[in-house]
Amino acid sequence: MQLTRAADYAVRIMVHLAGLPPGSRPNRNVLAEASEVPEHFLSKILQSLARARLIDSQRGMNGGFSLARAPEQINLLDVVEAIEGPTHLNACLLPGDSCGRKQWCPAHCIWAEAQDAMTSVLKRSTIARLAARAGKDTPDQD
Repeated sequence: MQLTRAADYAVRIMVHLAGLPPGSRPNRNVLAEASEVPEHFLSKILQSLARARLIDSQRGMNGGFSLARAPEQINLLDVVEAIEGPTHLNACLLPGDSCGRKQWCPAHCIWAEAQDAMTSVLKRSTIARLAARAGKDTPDQD
């Protein structure tokens, strides 16, 4: 399993926005350059982030993009799922009758444990924490 490039770009954009001074509203061009996101990807990613209510957009001369809430309140799972949709490592983890083997498959509990571990790590990782790491001159040791 691998996240799409769009999810990676979305994280870059969110971290960049979190690192800006309060009240900043960079436009698309600034975001594309600062986040190293190709402009042809940017609009779709920004739309997905706005639809998930993770960013706000404002049109006009003083328009641009900003986080919709404090970066401490946004985690990586929020960002990844805004782009990728709900996280499911295997079809058997979907609700309902997604797999006829779900009740007796010996691997089902492993898939569930792996998904729980991954989502737990992503939930603990806030955009604020990543932005703080990005602002340091040395790698974070925690």
